[in-house]
Amino acid sequence: MTGKMSLQDAALAIVRQLREHGHQALWAGGCVRDMLLNRPPQDIDIATDATPERIVSLFRKTRKVGMQFGVVLVRQGPYWIEVATFRQDINYTDGRRPEQVLFTTAEEDAKRRDFTINGLFYDPLEDRVIDYVGGREDLAAGVVRAIGNPAERFAEDHLRMLRAVRFAARFGFRLDPSTAEAIREHAHQLTRISPERIREELEKMLSHPTRARAVEQMAELGLMPFLWAGAAWPAERVRMAGAVLAQLPADADFVLGMAALLHDASPAEVEAVGRALRCSNREIDDMAWLVSRQGCLARTQDLALADFKRLAAHPQFKKLMILHKAVCTAYGRPLDGYEAAERLIRRIPADQIAPPPLVTGDDLIGLGLSPGPAFKTILDTLYTAQLNNQLRSRDEAMNRLGEILRQAGQGREAL
Repeated sequence: MTGKMSLQDAALAIVRQLREHGHQALWAGGCVRDMLLNRPPQDIDIATDATPERIVSLFRKTRKVGMQFGVVLVRQGPYWIEVATFRQDINYTDGRRPEQVLFTTAEEDAKRRDFTINGLFYDPLEDRVIDYVGGREDLAAGVVRAIGNPAERFAEDHLRMLRAVRFAARFGFRLDPSTAEAIREHAHQLTRISPERIREELEKMLSHPTRARAVEQMAELGLMPFLWAGAAWPAERVRMAGAVLAQLPADADFVLGMAALLHDASPAEVEAVGRALRCSNREIDDMAWLVSRQGCLARTQDLALADFKRLAAHPQFKKLMILHKAVCTAYGRPLDGYEAAERLIRRIPADQIAPPPLVTGDDLIGLGLSPGPAFKTILDTLYTAQLNNQLRSRDEAMNRLGEILRQAGQGREAL
């Protein structure tokens, strides 16, 4: 056989090996859902009656990532595939993890999962879907329904409330009424979830084309006030956030999605939200820059060339253009500034957006100046003139430097 092994081939090989040694083994969860929805699976999980120790003994390359929960990673070709023992979870007390797991049957394993559409199994050797929880029916009907008692499922892991919204938005499904009602009743329990886990769910929502619907649905279910401390989401703010998000391109990333969500916030609020969600410093800086600068493009025609170039030189400038256009469109504002920025960026040669300075700090030190506020002011003044195309050569720049020093009473002779 030639060519790279596919994910499906790798998962099939693991199932086959487990079966050959007398064990039940099935594809489980999201991969089965995606297969039935004709979507390529991003990963394939395997559930089996083999214990973790048995799994480790049967495969040459393994990683013991969650032995206490019956989870082992198995290497097959280029893939690490999760293989988990059928289990039943006992006594959730922290809103996230069970205190104890019992190894059990496939049916009991399905019943401890979150939603019926994620509780399906697939036998790849017999090409057969195994459904203990009514997942196929809900997939066909486009329903996200908690398995069993919704309140119990959300008490076990509060993050499931956000996952319900994500799945409903992503697949264009509706929430089962009892599942939706349980989310409304338990929404406040999101405050018990670690900020990192909430951010991970938000990242999955906001980096997907259905981001606007996800936010609208979180608001409908009363989840928005509990995403971070101090969150305030009156109806009109939610409506406009959704309108801006709906204008983003399909491939917009998390940073741009957060900037759109918080487009009306102050930079300080954006930074506070970023810290509350444990975003990286880079993400926080970029989100705050986008939100604080997007209004600048409304007056592109009034910006000095140097100021526009400084905007255009920022790594997030393309996202700034997208955000500004989305905000203008959502609010029904004219796109004159956006169109002027597009024309201007086309006219400026790429190497002139952020050219190397004609005069550097070394030049000033060579003239006897010491680094300090005045030192920086001189460099900024010269570079601004360079960006404005007022200085086009080093000779011109050095002559201007001499003029600045003479005007300050510090001619070269005195240095």
